[in-house]
Amino acid sequence: MKRAFLYIPVVLSLVVLGAHFMRYGNNAGVIASLALIGLLFVRRAWAARVVQAALVLGALEWVLTLVRLSQARAAMGESATRMTVILCCVAAVTFASALLFQAKPLKQTYRLP
Repeated sequence: MKRAFLYIPVVLSLVVLGAHFMRYGNNAGVIASLALIGLLFVRRAWAARVVQAALVLGALEWVLTLVRLSQARAAMGESATRMTVILCCVAAVTFASALLFQAKPLKQTYRLP
C-alpha cells in the first residue's frame, strides 16, 4: 500500500505535463506523457530511469514556460507573481516526483542499484 502512494505524485506530474502539452497543441507530448504512465507498469530499471529522466525534463519545461510567460506578462505590464509561484510549485513537484524513484520501495520494485 505504501508503494502505491509513491506513484500518485509521479502520475499526477505526468498528467499535468500532458495537459500542458495539450494546451499548446503538442500531440506528441500528450502521447509521450500517457506512454510514460504506461511505462510505470514495466518493472525494469531502464523503465524507471526513462520516467525519471522525463520528469526531470518536464520540470525543466515548466521552468522554461515560466520564463516565457513571465517575459510576455512583463511586456504587457502585467503582474506575474501568482503565475510564478504556481509554476515554481509545479516544477518543484515534478522534480520531486523524479526523486521518488530513489525511495527504497520503488528501488526494490524496479531493481535499481
